[in-house]
Amino acid sequence: MKFHSSLRLCSLAVALALPHLAKAEIAVKSGEKIAFLGDSITVGGWGNPAGYVRLVIAGLEANGVKAEAVPAGISGHKSDQMLARLDKDVLSKKPQWMTLSCGVNDVWHGPRGVPLDDAMAKSGTYDDKVSTRGTYKKNITAIIDQAQAAGVKPVMLTATVIHENLDSKENGLLAPYNAFLRELAKEKKIPLADLNAMFQERIKTENKPGVKVLTSDGVHMNVEGNKLMAIGVLQALGLNAAELDKAKAAWPALESAAVEAAKKAAEAKAKAAAEKAGKK
Repeated sequence: MKFHSSLRLCSLAVALALPHLAKAEIAVKSGEKIAFLGDSITVGGWGNPAGYVRLVIAGLEANGVKAEAVPAGISGHKSDQMLARLDKDVLSKKPQWMTLSCGVNDVWHGPRGVPLDDAMAKSGTYDDKVSTRGTYKKNITAIIDQAQAAGVKPVMLTATVIHENLDSKENGLLAPYNAFLRELAKEKKIPLADLNAMFQERIKTENKPGVKVLTSDGVHMNVEGNKLMAIGVLQALGLNAAELDKAKAAWPALESAAVEAAKKAAEAKAKAAAEKAGKK
């Protein structure tokens, strides 16, 4: 009798534990909007038929989640500019989610960049307008705080790379910016897509010095870079390995569309050049 009672108690304990053992669900639900706040990398992520933004949306749909993208990338933008347009380009669109991709230009723009903090603002070599741009830590924290206050769930993306030489000066300067993003994501308890870590691991694994593995120019994404960014974002949104496989299976169609679009753009450019030459 004691044996059967113990067995029933064990069965009950297992049953109670099952909800906690069940796999995590995809965080985004059908009908929700995802705003993609960023710079030229995000512009390409939307403008390219196989850009990372398009791949994320297609990957979700392949798993039964029909989400809507709110593209909010502007080329060259830094943290202060993203903060300034947050309400207009993101919050006013009433998204449920927002990915934040920011940091490359804050570092890459050198004297016109945004210092990490007040100490860097005082010790760094910046132009005379640096004080108007604030600091990266203050700007990013304000973006996250304002998004959460508006009921928007942020997803933090670490900045990718500045040149695929991981020992470059620029990547060294970028490191503390990404360290801050990781710390802030943990503090605010928000999902993190650690793209920089993923990029570094892939570049090291490929081990092809002088070859662009993930970017077209050292900063902007090529086909593989867009796919790796999308994988990072989808993982942050809760997709497991099997769901990622479903997502990836939907991408070849978008890649074909991107090739066709590039071909048409090249033909149009050649035609315009020929017409211009003919008029001379």
